[in-house]
Amino acid sequence: MIGIFGGTFDPIHFGHLRTALDVMQTVGLDEVRFIPLHGAVHRDQPKTPADLRLEMVRLATRQQQGFVVDDREIRRAGDSYTVDTLASLRKEQPDRSLCLLLGMDAFDGFLGWHRPDQILRLAHLIVMKRPGEERSKESKVEMLLDARLVSNPAQLRDRDCGMILHQPVTQLDISASKIRSLVAEGRTPRFLLPEAVLQLIENKHLYLTDHAKEPQ
Repeated sequence: MIGIFGGTFDPIHFGHLRTALDVMQTVGLDEVRFIPLHGAVHRDQPKTPADLRLEMVRLATRQQQGFVVDDREIRRAGDSYTVDTLASLRKEQPDRSLCLLLGMDAFDGFLGWHRPDQILRLAHLIVMKRPGEERSKESKVEMLLDARLVSNPAQLRDRDCGMILHQPVTQLDISASKIRSLVAEGRTPRFLLPEAVLQLIENKHLYLTDHAKEPQ
C-alpha cells in the first residue's frame, strides 16, 4: 500500500514528518509519497516558488526509508486536484492500493472537493486524528460516509479502495504559518523543522516578510 501525502509544504516541518511516519508504521504502508502542490485550490496560494518547496521536501525526507518525494503536481503545473493525482498514480501502480492521508479539517470538507466520489474509487482515506481531536458525529460527511468506516488498519487490505480509517497520530503543535511568522519576526524556528530545511530558508532568505495569513 502506498500513502499519498499532499500539501503546500511551505515549509515542511516535523508535524508533517512525524504524522506521516506514525501512519506508515502503524498501518503498514510500503511507502509515503510526499506530493507538493503546484497551485492550491481550497486555500491561499503558497508564496514560496514550487522548486524551493520541492527542495525543502527532498531535504526533509532524504534520511527516512519509505519516504518518497513525488513532483508530479509541480511538473503538471496549474491547480492541484487530488483526483487527477490519484488517477495518474493508479495508471502507474495498477496492482497497489493507494491511501490518501488527510487531517480532520480536510476530511470534514471532503464532500466539497473536486469529484470526491471518484477519489473513493481510486483510494482509501486515512484521516490523521490527533489526541483530543473528536469527530463530529452530526456532520454531513460522517453520515454519508459512515458505511465506509473501518476500525482496524488491516481492513484496508480487504479492498482496493473506498474505505476510511481514522488513525491516531502524535500531537505536535507546529504549523507552517507559525514558522513563517517566527522568521518574519527575526526569531529562529530551529527544532520545529529539519536543520537542512532551516538552512535552505536562511540561505534563500525566505519568509522575511509577514506571512501570518498564508496557508499552512
